[in-house]
Amino acid sequence: MTEKRIADFLLPPGIEIFERGWLSANNIFLYGDEDVSLVDSGYCTHRQLTLDLVSNALKKHDLDGLHKVVNTHLHSDHCGGNAALSEKYHCEILIPAAEALAVESWNEALLSFQQLGQDCPPFAYQGLLIAGEEVLLGRYHWQILAAPGHDNHSIMLYQAEHRILISADALWEEGFGVIFPELWGETGFEEVARTLDLIEKLPVSLVIPGHGKPFTDVNKAIDTARSRLDYLSSDADRNARHGAKVLLKYKLLEWRSKDLSSVHLWMSQTPVLRNIMKQLNMSAEEFQEWLPQSLLKSNAAKIEQGYLMNVD
Repeated sequence: MTEKRIADFLLPPGIEIFERGWLSANNIFLYGDEDVSLVDSGYCTHRQLTLDLVSNALKKHDLDGLHKVVNTHLHSDHCGGNAALSEKYHCEILIPAAEALAVESWNEALLSFQQLGQDCPPFAYQGLLIAGEEVLLGRYHWQILAAPGHDNHSIMLYQAEHRILISADALWEEGFGVIFPELWGETGFEEVARTLDLIEKLPVSLVIPGHGKPFTDVNKAIDTARSRLDYLSSDADRNARHGAKVLLKYKLLEWRSKDLSSVHLWMSQTPVLRNIMKQLNMSAEEFQEWLPQSLLKSNAAKIEQGYLMNVD
């Protein structure tokens, strides 16, 4: 196979990146003689595309099946395809160790899906990802690194020989994922800072983020992320408003369009949005008016004939 070049980095053999949109996180397909793995599995409404991407890659490389799925964290855009992949390939699913109890009992109070107003078909796990240990993915061993902040149970994966970091939502080229723990009363700002410090200490030549294209200018991305963190952490309400807008935009990517009464109902039934409403000292009516309008002001949505509609 011809190796693929990303910017000035030559991707080593046995690694393919399925760059997705914002509704489904990027998937990393890794294959070798002993193992075939997929890192993260996308959102549940995109599960058929995830299955097709994996099936096509298996056929392309004459592989007999998928051995395991590894989740960097259990947000619905990273693990929504787990159940479908497990059913088709009978593959193992590996999750961050801190999520074991929640998945075993499928505890909606501990898992993030209900809290964030999102969906994820139930799945079981067969292995745990423990920070400080290694995991075989394809033909390479990857170090498991704790990456709290966006999600305080999240991990990253680091391949030292080729200096590749699978950063999930801890670092993007232009920032990082919403700092959700701050929205339900846990700490997150300090954790993001520590995770960025950890990344800066690693010799990294390529970052494969959870969303967006892979990139090589790691120092620039870290500087951008720190600037973003300073902006959000200087005003907790600013972080809350940002989180609310991201959550509604994400749901709108799934809906494409939705009548405003149903949008308001979803908002009222989503626990983290209720938390944000209280933090911002808004009434339910004020919050239901403000949040859709905030997407309109940023040209991320429009309203036509009583429907909130996505704008790409």
